[in-house]
Amino acid sequence: MPARSAIVSKADPLWIVGYVPASVATERKEVPLTGRIGLIGRQTAVHADLVQASIAKSDAAHSALVASWRRSLQLHHLDPAERKAPRRLTEGELRGARQRMERMIRAAETSLNRLYQAVGGVGCCVMLADRDGIPVERRGAVADDETFDEWGLWTGTVWSEDSEGTNGIGTCLADQRALTIHRDQHFFSRNTLLSCTTAPVYDHEGNLAAALDVSSCRSDLTEGFVQLISVAVGDAARRIEAENFRMVYSNARILLAPVAERGAGALIAVDQDDLVIGATRSARLALGITGEALARGLLAADVLGDQAKAKEDLDDAERGALQRAMARAGGNVSAAAQNLGISRATLHRKLARFEIRRPH
Repeated sequence: MPARSAIVSKADPLWIVGYVPASVATERKEVPLTGRIGLIGRQTAVHADLVQASIAKSDAAHSALVASWRRSLQLHHLDPAERKAPRRLTEGELRGARQRMERMIRAAETSLNRLYQAVGGVGCCVMLADRDGIPVERRGAVADDETFDEWGLWTGTVWSEDSEGTNGIGTCLADQRALTIHRDQHFFSRNTLLSCTTAPVYDHEGNLAAALDVSSCRSDLTEGFVQLISVAVGDAARRIEAENFRMVYSNARILLAPVAERGAGALIAVDQDDLVIGATRSARLALGITGEALARGLLAADVLGDQAKAKEDLDDAERGALQRAMARAGGNVSAAAQNLGISRATLHRKLARFEIRRPH
């Protein structure tokens, strides 16, 4: 089993005992086992009191964290001092969850590998969870597997907010926003040695589909490093969305929407008739694209704010049709008008507008 090391942390008075992953373990000041048990017991009580007091003060109106604590306590009827291990799916249930996420898992593979290469060496694991808060894909160091499995940082563990209270994956999915739940911000006292940074992942229709998470048991993660992890997780989530979008619309042209933040993953899919047939969530929000508008039909030029070019293209198309009709009719206006299904007078007006002269 990977080595555990109890360390003294000066940064956070609530959390004296921490875990250093075996993959990055260094020499630390040891606390005797009996002392550790007593510390953990006292910290559990302190944390539970903190959660209860914050909720009682009605801080939920001003704090998203306390709002999540309140949901955990009052809506989900959880106890912050509960010591029971997280719920886990059976092998069959996990297999079904993975099958439902099959395309998203394939879309995420490269981004998961890249993200793990960036954070895995410092004792973090990377997980992709479905919209029910169940990790279905994971990356982590073999040396830390047993410990992370024990903490529930593993595929098949249920991390929904209604099951685990305030936590990275569950609260990210509940609030639909990127966040970090760092140590004592967790609802359950038993999860307060974890630091979890999570971002939502949306599908090709802009619906919440998954959560991308980087979690660690390290007690010495600095605020600056957590912020770097947050940026990396957000970027990886957008890459996963983009790859999934390209897989869904593999036969369409994929265009980058003109938005202020170029890295936001604002993509649209355009068919052979230059109609928009799909848009990522970022593109929908930035350009005001709705599912109803897509169903009615949207010209790509209109969506991209190029109406002047669209009118120009229509004029060019009409001029070409008139010229071909006149050529086929040998310059005979009456015959050309009949072939076009318009009156002779209308054709004369159009010829004059486009300055088209009859062939001699």
